[in-house]
Amino acid sequence: MKFRGLIIAVAVLLVLGGLLYWSNHRKPPAQSVAASSTTSPAILKIDPSAIQQVTLTRKDNAPVTLDRQAADAWRITEPKPFNADSDAVSGMLSTLSSLTADRVVEDKASDLRQYGLDRPSLQVQIELKDHKERQLLFGDDTPTGGDVYAMLQGDPKVYTVAGYNKTSVDKGANDLRDKRLVTIAPDKVSRVDLREKGEEIEFARIKDGWQILKPEPSRADSFAVDEFVRTVADARMDLTGGSGEEKNQPAAEFAKAAPVATIALTGDQGTQTLTVRKDKQDYYAQSSAVEGAYKVGANVGTSFDQGLDDFRNKKLFDFGFEEPSKIELHQGAKSWFLSRSGNDWWSNGKKMDNSSVEALVDSLRDLSASSFPNSGFSSADVDATVTSSNGKRIEKVLISKAGSNDIAKREDEPELYQLSASAVDAVTRAADAIKAAPAAGK
Repeated sequence: MKFRGLIIAVAVLLVLGGLLYWSNHRKPPAQSVAASSTTSPAILKIDPSAIQQVTLTRKDNAPVTLDRQAADAWRITEPKPFNADSDAVSGMLSTLSSLTADRVVEDKASDLRQYGLDRPSLQVQIELKDHKERQLLFGDDTPTGGDVYAMLQGDPKVYTVAGYNKTSVDKGANDLRDKRLVTIAPDKVSRVDLREKGEEIEFARIKDGWQILKPEPSRADSFAVDEFVRTVADARMDLTGGSGEEKNQPAAEFAKAAPVATIALTGDQGTQTLTVRKDKQDYYAQSSAVEGAYKVGANVGTSFDQGLDDFRNKKLFDFGFEEPSKIELHQGAKSWFLSRSGNDWWSNGKKMDNSSVEALVDSLRDLSASSFPNSGFSSADVDATVTSSNGKRIEKVLISKAGSNDIAKREDEPELYQLSASAVDAVTRAADAIKAAPAAGK
């Protein structure tokens, strides 16, 4: 019995081994491979640079036509002429040029009504440079959602495509318009003329940033001017809330609104002017670069809340985070003469403790005006000269006591800077604390 059972077990193992060998070495028929394929059928495959014109027609809406003007420049020609947003058009063309389907629903559809393709929700007419045309039709959403039915005019196949493909091309004129009110890039602006609240401020770009030209020449806070120019140059039309797709016309609101400011930006495209007004909490703008008046974001309007002092450079010294090479400081009968060689500071031939000198450098670097008075400077109680930029920049600051504050001025410049007494005291305390470096080996 035991011998018979062993024979049966061996036979079973042989059968199972044969089945496993057959399974691993059997090739599936070509038909099975084709059935398991997950490749997506291509609907459109076009070189985007070959597209000359695109017309989008939403159901029950006027067509929107885009014409290529140059390699990457497009213009809306219908329903009204507008410059187009090149990024928005590029995104749409990217979708159209390589559109694939999720699946083929019918190879030869006889009843298009069940797919909403008898009256498409969106028709996309594409004209190529060789005058050949393609027409893409979008119908209803599929019952399960996420996809939409689509087909090519002249092709009987009905496809389903991902809903986001339709979303990326289902655009109206307002979606595709160039919404810029200023077409000069912020970094190309070389001059700014601002008129607000009876004040005229003029800036000019210089090598290291910005300079105030009016009401009188003075140092500008280049970061503040850059931020202001960027906000104005980035102003966009707010086309939401209009009475219809292309009928956003806030000219009446602009006309009755109170003036806020007028700014002229000069750059590589000449001079462009933006006039901003405010009605209640809303801001409106009119630009010389584009026809009409438009609502703009509150950030554009509030950027004009700044006055001259907001654009002035409040720092007494311009060396910033650069390491100076020389410092000369006088306070009454006391004087300090410091020079840097490599990473070391020296005074009168003695090597100084670096950390104590750096404390003085930091206190000078931190001197900053709280306001810009018209008077108050008498005679200098403290004067400091800082040399930086490999000897090319020499800055001398004179500081005069004025009650609980101090008034400072830069040599050969008219502006006065009001400083806190504590900031000036920090400079003199740091100077008094400078000490020689420890002797070697100690």
